[in-house]
Amino acid sequence: MTVLSTIARSRTVAALTSPHGVDHYLSRVNPMWAAHEVRGRVVSVHRETETPGAPVATLTVQPTATWRGHRAGQYVQVGLDLPGSARRMTRCFSISSAASGAGEAFTLTIRSHAEGQVSRFLVDAEPGQLLHLSQAQGSFTLPVSPATPGIDPLLFITGGSGITPAMSMVRTLLRDGYDGRAGRPVTFLHYARSAEDQIFAGELERIASDDNDVTVHLRYGDAVFNELELRRLVPRYRDTDTWACGPAGMIELVRAAYADNPRLRLELFKPPAVRTDSAEGALTFATSDQQVANSGAPILEQAEEAGLSPVFGCRMGICFSCTARKTEGTVRNVLSGAESSLPDEDIQICVSAPVGDCVVDL
Repeated sequence: MTVLSTIARSRTVAALTSPHGVDHYLSRVNPMWAAHEVRGRVVSVHRETETPGAPVATLTVQPTATWRGHRAGQYVQVGLDLPGSARRMTRCFSISSAASGAGEAFTLTIRSHAEGQVSRFLVDAEPGQLLHLSQAQGSFTLPVSPATPGIDPLLFITGGSGITPAMSMVRTLLRDGYDGRAGRPVTFLHYARSAEDQIFAGELERIASDDNDVTVHLRYGDAVFNELELRRLVPRYRDTDTWACGPAGMIELVRAAYADNPRLRLELFKPPAVRTDSAEGALTFATSDQQVANSGAPILEQAEEAGLSPVFGCRMGICFSCTARKTEGTVRNVLSGAESSLPDEDIQICVSAPVGDCVVDL
C-alpha cells in the first residue's frame, strides 16, 4: 500500500474522485485501504469480567496504515454502523494498551452499559468487525518518553472503567523500562465495585508482585476515595504527579483533596450533571415547533425529555456529533462555564445549557 497510498493522496486522484473522495472508492475494494480516513478491524476479543449486566471485554484492533499511533492515556472515537440503524453511531473509548506507533495494533477495554448500544455491541463483537476511527486524541497523557524519562514519583487514582487510560500509562512505563530503581516509583490506587468486577485483575496481581517498585492498592465494595487514606498511602501526594480518572463523584472528591494543585491531571467519563444559575425562560426547538420550560440542563437532555431524538456521539463535548444551530439566546458551556450570546452560532448541545430564553434548530 506504500506506492498506492502515495498515489491515492495526490491532488489528481482527489480531483478525479470528487465529490466522494478517494477513500470512498478504496473502501469498496478493501475496507482496510485508506488514504486519509482511519479504520480498524477487530482481530481478537478477550472477556475481562462477566459482571451481570455490565461485562467488560478487551478488543484488539488492527488499524489502517493511516493510524498515526497514540500516546499513553489518549482516547479514540469509534464509529459503528449498527445493524438496523440508519446512521453511524460514534462513541469515545480510552485506549488501554501501551503507547503505539504508526499503523500498530492497540486495545480498547469496554464495559457494556444497559443504555449503551455501541458498548453492548462491541463487548459482544466478533473478530473481523470493522470500526471507523479517529486519530488518537486527548491531553490526559504521560509527558515522558524514552528520551525524557523524568525522575519524579507517579500516582494513579482510578475508579471503575477509569482504570483504562491509567493502565495504558503503566504498561508503557513498564514496557519502556521505567521503575522505582530508575528513580520513578509508581503508586496505583483503584476503586471497583467488587473483586469479580475488577478489570485487569490478573495483570495487576503480577505487577504488584514483581520487583518493579509499582505499589498497587485495590479497594472494593463500599470503599470510597478519601483524603485521609491517601495521606496515609502517599504522605507527599500534593508533591506527586497524579492522574485521576473515574466517575464524576470520585473525581470531585479527588479535586477537593488537591485543591488547585497543578500536579493533578483529571479525566472524567462525562461531565457532572450541571444546572445553570438561571434556569428560567423557555427553550424553543424551532425545527420541531416545540417549546419547553428551561430546566437548566444541557440542551441535548432537554430535547430528549421533550421526545426529540437529536444526533449525538460522546455526550462529553468531544466529538462534535451533536452540533446544532442556536439562532437566539444565551448558552453556557457546562464544562468551562463560558457563556455566549452570539446569534446564529453552532453549539454542542450535549454541553450547552440555556440561560433564559433560547431558540435552537432542532
